[in-house]
Amino acid sequence: MQLDDEVCLCFHVSQRKILAHLEHERPKCASQLSECFSAGTGCHWCVPFLTELHRRWSSGESMELIDSPADYAQRRQAYKAARKQAAEAVALRGPLVQSGPDTPPRVDPETESQYDQGDE
Repeated sequence: MQLDDEVCLCFHVSQRKILAHLEHERPKCASQLSECFSAGTGCHWCVPFLTELHRRWSSGESMELIDSPADYAQRRQAYKAARKQAAEAVALRGPLVQSGPDTPPRVDPETESQYDQGDE
């Protein structure tokens, strides 16, 4: 990645901005990078990259991220799709989970009759 490539795609925070924030603010932990234009607080995709940048800065290592901007954006799209799929799965389970562990799920009267046919 180049210095002007975005690390946080939600808030358009470039690597240059993050490096400037590291040098000026000298954060003690990676989570303090969120103070740099809210980096890492949107979809959270860039949090591992921010953590890695902070680790490298703290140890004096090279600050260059390996991914190309296109690869980085493509991996983020896959991450967002997986998060959306997980959220949809949770939404489907919502009524069952909300009813509690000791409460049976509500049964639709139309589908309930198919279970009663075997008891005749």
